[in-house]
Amino acid sequence: MILDIVQVGDPVLRKKCTPVTKFDGELWKLLDDMKETLKKAEGAGLAAPQVGVPIRAVLVDVDEGFFELINPIFVWQKGEQYGVEGCLSVRGKAGDVLRPNKVKVIFQDRNGNKYSLVARDFFARAVCHEMDHLDGILYTDKARDVRKAED
Repeated sequence: MILDIVQVGDPVLRKKCTPVTKFDGELWKLLDDMKETLKKAEGAGLAAPQVGVPIRAVLVDVDEGFFELINPIFVWQKGEQYGVEGCLSVRGKAGDVLRPNKVKVIFQDRNGNKYSLVARDFFARAVCHEMDHLDGILYTDKARDVRKAED
């Protein structure tokens, strides 16, 4: 099912999300619906609060693959990169954001199993952007400038 993506101004985007404690059919349905929503929106990532659910779950869909990160935590961050970012919850805008160039994250999958991953370059940018949503942070809070997105 395609979900509505909430837009800037909705208070759920500014909430600190709660950890996922139940790895059940309800979570799996949410993750499946988020994946469908992300594919339709043609984005690089989607966080649960962006569909109105304030839990610590994000999806990232980049060249390296599709990832579901539940309760993600940074282990370390290295380097720096500036790049243009947009957001499915901030339509029509873009801005330059400083992010780490490489990150290591530990997380759980939809079954509660623990994993880690190392992300570099755009993959790291996408992970950081989506994880910010879990703490009520939008890329516009970090951008050097925010402007109309180029088509």
